[in-house]
Amino acid sequence: MGEYQNPENNFVDERAPPKLDNIRKVSVIPLVFLIFYEVSGGPFGIEDSVQAAGPLLAILGFLIFPFIWSIPEALITAEMGTMFPENGGYVVWVSSALGPFWGFQQGWMKWLSGVIDNALYPVLFLDYLKSGVPALGGGLPRTLAVLILTVALTYMNYRGLTIVGWMAVFLGIFSIAPFILMGLVAIPKLRPSRWLVVDISKVDWNLYLNTLFWNLNYWDSISTLAGEVDNPKSTLPKALFFALILVVFGYLYPLLAGTGAIPLDRELWTDGYFSDVAKILAGVWLRWWVQGASALSNMGMFVAEMSSDSYQLLGMAERGMLPEFFGKRSRHGTPLVGILFSASGVLLLSWMSFQEIVAAENFLYCFGMILEFVAFIKLRLIYPNAPRPYKIPLGTAGCILMIIPPTILICVVLALATLKVMVVSVIAMLIGFFLQPCLKHVEKKRLLKFSVNSDLPDFREAQRENTVESSLID
Repeated sequence: MGEYQNPENNFVDERAPPKLDNIRKVSVIPLVFLIFYEVSGGPFGIEDSVQAAGPLLAILGFLIFPFIWSIPEALITAEMGTMFPENGGYVVWVSSALGPFWGFQQGWMKWLSGVIDNALYPVLFLDYLKSGVPALGGGLPRTLAVLILTVALTYMNYRGLTIVGWMAVFLGIFSIAPFILMGLVAIPKLRPSRWLVVDISKVDWNLYLNTLFWNLNYWDSISTLAGEVDNPKSTLPKALFFALILVVFGYLYPLLAGTGAIPLDRELWTDGYFSDVAKILAGVWLRWWVQGASALSNMGMFVAEMSSDSYQLLGMAERGMLPEFFGKRSRHGTPLVGILFSASGVLLLSWMSFQEIVAAENFLYCFGMILEFVAFIKLRLIYPNAPRPYKIPLGTAGCILMIIPPTILICVVLALATLKVMVVSVIAMLIGFFLQPCLKHVEKKRLLKFSVNSDLPDFREAQRENTVESSLID
């Protein structure tokens, strides 16, 4: 006989957070476009590379730089993301290799870097629109526009990652389309000799490298929401591969069209100049399309970055690095507290200029990447038998050689930072050194509740099982 159940008591509280099993996971196509928006979002913002170094170095930069930086970072993300298929991503990698203190520092620097990065998108959005709507160039209208945009896009993140993912697909197609058309219109006007213009004596190396670095990094950001991905062990590597092709094509194609089809005036190549290129090549109608694509692209980059930042905080809470309330989900399955914290950071930083934002977030991002590289190699050494559904087809020595060029690049970017950016970034890092012991003290005094999610995968246990199986086979 079955148990008697009172029908009056059989109800579902729709206000309660959903069970994890009922949350829809992200499939490969939305994941490709989420990565696309984490890294790129289209050619908006690459114009400064032409102003800083001229057409030849700009083209070579976006052709060669992916081999130095993007491919190694994407490969490491694929291996580590499948080894740790959970929210938190690189924070979990560093914590597992170097301990919870450095894991927290990684989380602090990368979260702050991500929030700084997200503060760029309202700036870029308004820079593209101000030529058509001059009132958005400054003052109260610009401030109100930043506030309204941030609130609206934050709400999209609150509604769910699946919605954000398919929104990214739609926005990505709409954002890429005008540049494909612009390239076709440019073909009869192309002069290949214009691509070869270079003047080494007039290169602004700081602006050039920061522009390349900003437009081709953040491949690891998608790892912070790996727990929300459908079958991440196979989906994540595939999505990274297709996104890499999409990003590189999305930069080189319009850059070749714009620099090859119109006479060069380096001073004009600044934020938003692609809309002027579109007008020169095809008329006002294409300019408006590019400006609209820029607006939607910035929406896509904003929601993708905020998803990464907020799920990182959720993952840190599930690992006991942050108070438990950071791990609470809304009724849509989204990390409500993480979203609110990330949105607040964006509003506080939106007053900075484009170049200052890029330089500051690059500085913090570089230190985070050094910790990632160290953690990646150490995990290869101390846990060689841990399951890695995707493994870079190189031995440990080959992996060390692979990360030497990006490490050198990191040192160059750090060395070229201005004193103002360096001081602000170092102070931000020191705050993390102070914050982690304070949180441990709060936990010890039980002023806030901390807990570790018991459902998280344990790669050490899997390592032991693989070691035992290997010994039995031998």
